[in-house]
Amino acid sequence: MNIVPRPEHPRPRFYRASWENLNGLWEYAFDFSLSGREKKWNERTSLDGTIAVPFCPESTLSGIGFTDFIPAVWLLRRFTVSAEQLADAVLLHFGAVDYETEVFINGRLAGRHVGGYTPFSFDVTALLRAGENTVTVYARDDVRSGAQPAGKQSVSLASAGCYYTRTTGIWQTVWLEFVPRTRIAGLYVTPDARNGKLDFTVFLCGDADGCTLRVRALSGGAPAGEMLLKAGGAAVSGSLALEVVRLWSPESPALYDLELTLERSGAPLDRVESYFGLRSVEMRDGCLFLNGEPLFQRLVLDQGFYPDGVYTAPNDEAIRQDILLSKALGFNGARIHEKVFEERYLYWADRLGYLIWGEFPNWGLDISDPSGLAVFLPQWAEALRRDYGSPALIGWCPFNETWDYAGRRQDERVLAEVYRYTKTFDPLRPCIDTSGLYHVVTDIFDVHDYEQEVGKFASHYRGDGPYLTYPDRQTYRGEPYMVSEYGGARWEPKGGPGWGYGSDPRSEDEFAARYEALTHTLLQTDYCCGFCYTQLYDIEQERNGLYTYARERKFSQAVYDRIRKANTETAAIEKRLRR
Repeated sequence: MNIVPRPEHPRPRFYRASWENLNGLWEYAFDFSLSGREKKWNERTSLDGTIAVPFCPESTLSGIGFTDFIPAVWLLRRFTVSAEQLADAVLLHFGAVDYETEVFINGRLAGRHVGGYTPFSFDVTALLRAGENTVTVYARDDVRSGAQPAGKQSVSLASAGCYYTRTTGIWQTVWLEFVPRTRIAGLYVTPDARNGKLDFTVFLCGDADGCTLRVRALSGGAPAGEMLLKAGGAAVSGSLALEVVRLWSPESPALYDLELTLERSGAPLDRVESYFGLRSVEMRDGCLFLNGEPLFQRLVLDQGFYPDGVYTAPNDEAIRQDILLSKALGFNGARIHEKVFEERYLYWADRLGYLIWGEFPNWGLDISDPSGLAVFLPQWAEALRRDYGSPALIGWCPFNETWDYAGRRQDERVLAEVYRYTKTFDPLRPCIDTSGLYHVVTDIFDVHDYEQEVGKFASHYRGDGPYLTYPDRQTYRGEPYMVSEYGGARWEPKGGPGWGYGSDPRSEDEFAARYEALTHTLLQTDYCCGFCYTQLYDIEQERNGLYTYARERKFSQAVYDRIRKANTETAAIEKRLRR
């Protein structure tokens, strides 16, 4: 039996009922010599072994657990479609495949995609036949090339330092969608909390002339607004006034359901379900304001790795539990770090009330020359488009710690251009150009400070002006200021190898006291508007998490209580701005 792992719909903000999950047992073959294309493996009807998709071959959940370098992998699955399903259109979707992908249907090319973190799809109707079909995926991957974003994937044979097990090939859900030829193709929603309305653009495919688009919002199952618009062309835009105004926040994550129906002569052609949250985000007076109220960002670093699935959560509940673990400790959000997380993570952040900074896995890509923009921008654009509608997502950070590459400094023109591009796409959210090293143009000035000696750490924040970790590269121009990485002390109660920042605490009490002192310093620094603690859980050799890699407890409840109390202390900037 082909048991389906990760059976839930992978795209909650764009749901159709007519879909089929293709996760489960596939066949695979490694292509170490990169000769599979020449050998016409795309025409093969079977491959060497079996793999559980959507888990990468490096993971144990895939059934393989091969952690050496894999230059390329082929994956194959058989599936059936009916003549009725072929009467309209069939879309083949991939949540993410790392890195350069070619997809074949029955041996014929369906399409190509470059980028390991963002979704893509192909209309495969013309390549299918009624009955059995094969889908074959060819994925090439080279994290050592300097020419592809790879995040925290190790460029050495083994994991080392803050680099971990690699991911090759499919690592998010694959699914079919059976759609009408004239259909809803996409959606952008922009909440306007001040005016109690939703601005939207709905993209269309096919001949929509003479059609109408019905837009309906519901709050708690009750009608909250509806409108009917004439359709035609490539898109329909409008503003939906909301009869019930409920604001989204971490304390009260109110969401509206959204129904889109494309109609012709009163008969429905296509229907898509989505949701949205009504909230405003702005940076002013040195602080983030959510719905007009100052909000100190109490964030934790989450790198999105799992001991059995590597990049892929073993199940949907594991994603939800990570957020609940964090909220239980008094954090109100996370930097989802050096990775574009699964859409289900943002779904649970939206549902549970959890602030998110969207990052990109820029490590591995050489941007010491502007030519790196040709690689970066298309993939960053896909991430921006995918996650734009999430109410939990409050800011963008395209680059993290853009260190020199092969002795060459990162080109400041690249950082400035990506910042401008991001703000052009989304002028409503703040953008950090590059986190923790130096800033060219940014909405928030952030630093990484891993000093462990509490007195010395406190001295960094006693002066009149903000602390700069790299004063030779950093120029502060009065932007809102936050410490977006700190802490990271190693705590390994069972002993053994692994690392953290600075000297190890000698006891649980010393760990808790250090945590309290570091966090108190940032909360009571008048110009500091947020922090991000490193990190929520251990990852492989990195043992500086508040939980183990398996998300098990590392401390007594008394320590966790102290952490929560430290995190929830009222910040100086909140006191000042709430007067």
